[in-house]
Amino acid sequence: MYRNRLEYYRQIEELRQTKLLVYVTGDRQGLETQIHNEIVDYFTQHLDVIGTVPKISLYLYSRGGQTIAAWSIVNLLCQFAEHFEVIVPSKALSAGTLICLGANTIVMTKQATLGPIDPSVNTPLNPAIPGAPIMARVPVSVEAINGFIELAKDTGINNSTDLSTIISILATHVHPLVLGDVFRTRSQIRMLGKRLLARHMDDGEKIEKILSFLCSESGSHDYTIYRQEARNELGLTVEHPGTNLYKIIKSIYDDISDELMLFEPYNPDILIAGKNDVKYTFRRALVESILGGSHCFMSEGQLVKRKQADKQTGIEKQTIEDNRMFEGWKHEKL
Repeated sequence: MYRNRLEYYRQIEELRQTKLLVYVTGDRQGLETQIHNEIVDYFTQHLDVIGTVPKISLYLYSRGGQTIAAWSIVNLLCQFAEHFEVIVPSKALSAGTLICLGANTIVMTKQATLGPIDPSVNTPLNPAIPGAPIMARVPVSVEAINGFIELAKDTGINNSTDLSTIISILATHVHPLVLGDVFRTRSQIRMLGKRLLARHMDDGEKIEKILSFLCSESGSHDYTIYRQEARNELGLTVEHPGTNLYKIIKSIYDDISDELMLFEPYNPDILIAGKNDVKYTFRRALVESILGGSHCFMSEGQLVKRKQADKQTGIEKQTIEDNRMFEGWKHEKL
């Protein structure tokens, strides 16, 4: 819990001569959260208390989220400090990697990973998932669409008429507005990455090399980049934590993992087993600092067993109803 981590936060601030902000988006299966624009307001509350300082370190764990939110986070942090550092205990993927591109220094543990920044578009117009709930949609990968078009070119389709036919076929499966959003996003992610790297890197050729790899050459969105590749191959400013710092980083990660139950998939059947109803509180994301306290994104509600008759067969079957009573951020002080 937050109280248990405060001493670790103080130790990092002393070792790194910095002010620490912690941001974790949980990836517990079934209760995942992502980097989102709403977080900027909560960051601001912490930064207003911290004030303008020479250096800020962001302890970051995330599988990704909104690219424009990542851009906003870096810009905000750089308003409060000249030197911006990211500490990666495990995963800083997709939009998390984008945040790292804006950092002067990236501290990576031996198990820490970055990843490609090619985004996926998620809108109500995305293709439906067969057999899934009506609102479930297939994420449309920016690079997957581009890969389909490149495949067509590689098989000999190069004239404008044939390419138009290929686009028309694609548009029958993916809504034209989604396709437009895909290509807009592809252009935007390279622009944001370039501007973030340019904050602390003046080698244009090196910047293009990094972006080309992270946006397309890595091959797939789940490609993992460990610190050796990040430093030696991509040329990012990566530091290894010493033994003492590593122990502190790992202790924080272990404590947060336990609090958010990251390694325990959400299964309502197990939670309600042997009972007719059960109340729940799920802690799903965190923003914390020593002076600003802890903001926690939470879901609260009640699982209730119900018996319903099948409309076609009339056979009664048992279902679990999720009555969610609260979902949002709560602030906790010492």
